[in-house]
Amino acid sequence: MSVLVFADASNNGKVKKASFEATYFASQIAQQTGGKCVVLSLKADDDSKQKLAHAGAQKIINITNDIPAISDVSVAAKILLKYTQTEGIKDVVLPNDIQGKAVASYLAGLLNTGIAPAVTSLVSINGSTYVFKRNVFSGKAYAQISISSDKKVITLLPNSLQIQWNTQNIAEIKDITENDNYTPRVIVKSVEKTTTGGNIPLPEAEIVVSGGRGLKGPENWGIIEDLAKALGAATACSRPVADAHWRPHHEHVGQTGIAIRPNLYIAIGISGAIQHLAGVSGSKTIVVINTDKEAPFFKAADYGIVGDAFEVVPKLTEAIKKFKASQQ
Repeated sequence: MSVLVFADASNNGKVKKASFEATYFASQIAQQTGGKCVVLSLKADDDSKQKLAHAGAQKIINITNDIPAISDVSVAAKILLKYTQTEGIKDVVLPNDIQGKAVASYLAGLLNTGIAPAVTSLVSINGSTYVFKRNVFSGKAYAQISISSDKKVITLLPNSLQIQWNTQNIAEIKDITENDNYTPRVIVKSVEKTTTGGNIPLPEAEIVVSGGRGLKGPENWGIIEDLAKALGAATACSRPVADAHWRPHHEHVGQTGIAIRPNLYIAIGISGAIQHLAGVSGSKTIVVINTDKEAPFFKAADYGIVGDAFEVVPKLTEAIKKFKASQQ
């Protein structure tokens, strides 16, 4: 049974990291079910198509013309529905990002089928029954969920797995023009892009350096940015910092902000309230720097430094710069 992945690259031709992860995940399902991993991409450039193949895609259908799939989830869902029929697809995998969650729900309704949301790994496949693992209670525990419908829609939580790239894999690539007339219900008038340190979107960042009220004011944010630059990281902040307008709201991470799962999360001057932890607890490694040794964040940290950020962070930044220079 073949598995279909939707990879949107209409913004600049570059497929997002979450879509490569979804492709690799779909290829694992396809291997166990004896099907193909098929990717439906939207205006992907040659580099992205090659990376999709290396992530496990066996066939890539790349739509080259402008269609309103990115702005209207109903259009994206209808396009996916079309290709589930033409390609004989049983399972559809999407990233569990803002667009993927919305498209998945709409598509499941069109297919009148089951949906497995925000999964983190595949546990088993037994006939038509798939068992997945997913986080529950804001990442404090996990649950196993099963889905047995004939067709399945699955969303993969970003940064849940490590892609095993196969540079020897070559995919069949078909660049096509989508001629069906899809009438959007949403019209985009303008687009404003928001990025953080080094132009790295927070959900895709491997490393994130985040600051809280312990920085005492926006005039001190330079130490956060310097460390982020040294690490090639994105910058983020806690909710009180965004609410005080020290930093823009698109940098706010936490339960009420952006949920992230980087490989490394460095929290500086953040106490670690439950709402903040809920949005960052999926990070592979958490480092906490705080003057308060009783700060709740230390209980969730892999590494902790009890100390003044204004002394510790500049020294850490210089140490990283020296280490990188020694490796050149």
